[in-house]
Amino acid sequence: VQLQASGGGLVQAGASLRLSCAASGSTFNNYVMGWFRQAPGKEREFVGGVSFSGSNTWLADSVKGRFTISRDNGVKMVYLQMSNLKPEDTAVYYCAASLRVEYWDSRRYDYWGQGTQVTVSS
Repeated sequence: VQLQASGGGLVQAGASLRLSCAASGSTFNNYVMGWFRQAPGKEREFVGGVSFSGSNTWLADSVKGRFTISRDNGVKMVYLQMSNLKPEDTAVYYCAASLRVEYWDSRRYDYWGQGTQVTVSS
């Protein structure tokens, strides 16, 4: 699976962005999909995950109520809708694909996109 993330940018606090992740390959719906982020000087952290079918989603506590994650298996896309962005959301955001169920653990992911920068100014 190859992954291509897009949609990042520079926004002001309180704004919204939607990140997209386009996947290639014939077995997209076999993968749990996740979004992670990494800020400068910090470790990569889990943001959200979505199950194979899209029926189950999980979000980090820090983004619950502000972010949603979804997928469209028909077009092999995963989305991260981000609202009410805060300066602390500034990071490079990565989408990733996993054949395992430990959606929160970056070490369980098999494929990674290149990342897209999100910068939130105060």
